[in-house]
Amino acid sequence: MDAKDILGLPKNALPIQEKKSKPPKESQRKPDGISREVYALTGGIAPLMPTIDVNQLKRKAQSENEKITWQWLSFTNSARKDNLQLYHWVRVVNGVPPTGDYSFAKYNKSVDVIKYTDEEYEKHLTHKAWTKEETDQLFDLCERFDLRFVIIADRFPSSKTVEELKDRYYSVSRAIVNARASSPGDVVGHPLIKEPYIASQETDRKRALSLLLSQTKQQERKDVEVLAHAKRITEARKSIKASEEPKVPAISDSGPLGADKDNAADPITPSGQFPSTTNPASEIASVMASLRTLRVYLRTYALDQMVQAASSSAGLRTIKRVEQTLQDLGVNLKPKVPTKAVCAEHLELRKEILTLLNLQKQLQYKEAEGSSFRDGSYSETPGTPPKALRAADLDRTFTPDSLNIGGERFVKKEQKRKGPGRLSEAPSSPAQSKRPRKYKASD
Repeated sequence: MDAKDILGLPKNALPIQEKKSKPPKESQRKPDGISREVYALTGGIAPLMPTIDVNQLKRKAQSENEKITWQWLSFTNSARKDNLQLYHWVRVVNGVPPTGDYSFAKYNKSVDVIKYTDEEYEKHLTHKAWTKEETDQLFDLCERFDLRFVIIADRFPSSKTVEELKDRYYSVSRAIVNARASSPGDVVGHPLIKEPYIASQETDRKRALSLLLSQTKQQERKDVEVLAHAKRITEARKSIKASEEPKVPAISDSGPLGADKDNAADPITPSGQFPSTTNPASEIASVMASLRTLRVYLRTYALDQMVQAASSSAGLRTIKRVEQTLQDLGVNLKPKVPTKAVCAEHLELRKEILTLLNLQKQLQYKEAEGSSFRDGSYSETPGTPPKALRAADLDRTFTPDSLNIGGERFVKKEQKRKGPGRLSEAPSSPAQSKRPRKYKASD
């Protein structure tokens, strides 16, 4: 018995259904300009970017009426002075040959060599080491070989070095330019005047280059090691200098741990002296040392740093008073023309105002202290207790900390025994004559 018997189904097999044949897909032809791999990935989807070759866009559509042939034709070159006639293949459209100059004639560039007259030579160009014939020959060769001085030195009859030929040519050209100018200011931007040729520098450059190129591999390795060692020494010195230099304190608006800025800005000790701070001169010196490491900086930035260093010993309230004093004097907080002299005077004025404010503060404190001494009142002076409290301290008997309960009772009995006001009226007996009270077992 199987499942079909249980369900009461016939045991014959199910009729086989014939598969419906799917209609064949229409084969899409791969468009030109797309690779087979890209087309298989995209599946014929339109690409985001055009796939047409750019060179196909540049091609001009050839009209049906155009007839293109190639012909062997003659041509002349404007760069040549002998009117030489040569031949080459030319693309001819509809039997009309192209007109115009030779296409490669535009690359014929020549140097404009300055010419001089006999009068100019006698007046401006005479030299004890050069004759007029040698100078004329030099300028002819320069015009012929387009300032290729190596070839000129090879063609020159006398034994002159390349540096000597260059020096003579450029010195003569520079003298002619200066002589023909109406004023020296007209030729300031001329290349011969702006960048003159110096033969000694050229000689030193070639000597150094020859020494460099003649080095052996061992010497090159040694030079590399020396340079690397020098670089390590420089970096070590910079790191040591940076660690030794103190950082310039920056003035911030937020006080430490949210404390009151006005109260914590200008603390004064009871003795009337200001708290010990670092010397502003040393702070400014450290700022200047740190600025030298920057090499390039704005002078206004340097002034701000030096003002912060000079005001580092003062509080925020004092700095505001300095700025208010500057405004009262009609002085800008920052110089409009921050030259070196103006910045130095501005910084000196700030130092003098800061010193004046500190002296005024000390004077006010001293006057308050003197008035308290004249009135005979010590209660105004901070840290001085009243006389009555001092007498009470002398009459009080020392009670150990371990007898807290009995001490409370002892204080109450003392208050009962002595009424209010008796402590300051009656003279106090010496502490040695008092006998300590004997405590009972219940206490």
